[in-house]
Amino acid sequence: MHSLDPDYLDRLRFDATQLATLRAIGECRGKQALYTRQVPELLKALRQTASIESAESSNRLEGITVSASRLKPLVLKNQAPKDRSEQELAGYRDALALIHESGADMPFSANVVLQIHGLMYRYMPRPGGSWKQTDNDIVERHPDGSSRVRFRPTPAHLAPIQMDALVQRYREAADRGNHDPLVLVPLAILDFLCIHPFHDGNGRTGRLLTLMLLYHYGYEVGRYISLERVIEESKESYYEALEKSSARWHQGKHDIKPWLDYFWGVLLAAYREFEQRVAEAPKGPGSKTDRVRAAVQAQTQPFSISEIETACPGISRDMVRVVLRQMKDENLIAPTGKGRGAKWMLLLPHAKPKRVKP
Repeated sequence: MHSLDPDYLDRLRFDATQLATLRAIGECRGKQALYTRQVPELLKALRQTASIESAESSNRLEGITVSASRLKPLVLKNQAPKDRSEQELAGYRDALALIHESGADMPFSANVVLQIHGLMYRYMPRPGGSWKQTDNDIVERHPDGSSRVRFRPTPAHLAPIQMDALVQRYREAADRGNHDPLVLVPLAILDFLCIHPFHDGNGRTGRLLTLMLLYHYGYEVGRYISLERVIEESKESYYEALEKSSARWHQGKHDIKPWLDYFWGVLLAAYREFEQRVAEAPKGPGSKTDRVRAAVQAQTQPFSISEIETACPGISRDMVRVVLRQMKDENLIAPTGKGRGAKWMLLLPHAKPKRVKP
């Protein structure tokens, strides 16, 4: 809201480093279409991994954790949530899926923000999708039991008014076209976090809105590389940038530079990781077979087909099975049993495969 005030926007100035970062991110966006044509199977695997990491990291940033054995089945909807933490993760999973599927066409409006928040809380006893009724300070708690107020957000009775103002100012700024969308998006997210319009779930909603607004302008790296995971890996810098840029926000005299530098740094880091993953993906005839064989040869314990799949993103289970059969015929590996729980093991040179009892 205050960050998108026309006078505040007109006073913004960027140094050479910031302008170079913006150019670099723009160049990365220009390569997205090329990557989707080069390695479509790898991108499919990256999308699944990113969804799992996003649900885990965004919730873990808020102190919500789920056991590793339950994480993937929950995100892939193979199991139902059993407790509060799993309900929170399942809600984020559903909201994230909506953003990935339809975010580019979802307008930035108060109703859409409420919809996203409500979806996050769809499995919770206390429903979401409504503005806060009481004031909520952002408090930093220390291991020794002490605490301090990092920021006092907008009072509850003003939150709906300021959310409407935020949406209106964002639309007006976008329509004027005087500022790069990569400037407007982080400003809108900072204002949302400073308003803090919900009793709970503001950080997670803000990260989902980040993806949605970036999708509006074709920045789709969050589909393949988890922005939430990149943020979690730099969470100290995340909270520091938020605190610095929110100081004097209520007066419209805040310094937006720390937040912009952090936001752009996360986006650029994600794009560079994306480029690296694509560059390292084997290409050409026979490369899939070679990757599966290499993954098998790297195993030191009996292994499952799923473990080889995980080690070879972008390669289908059917392909893995074909290569395993080839290696079995070559007396390189042997099954340790039958059925869904069966595993495989490497054979020592010149060893004969063990007979599996029927």
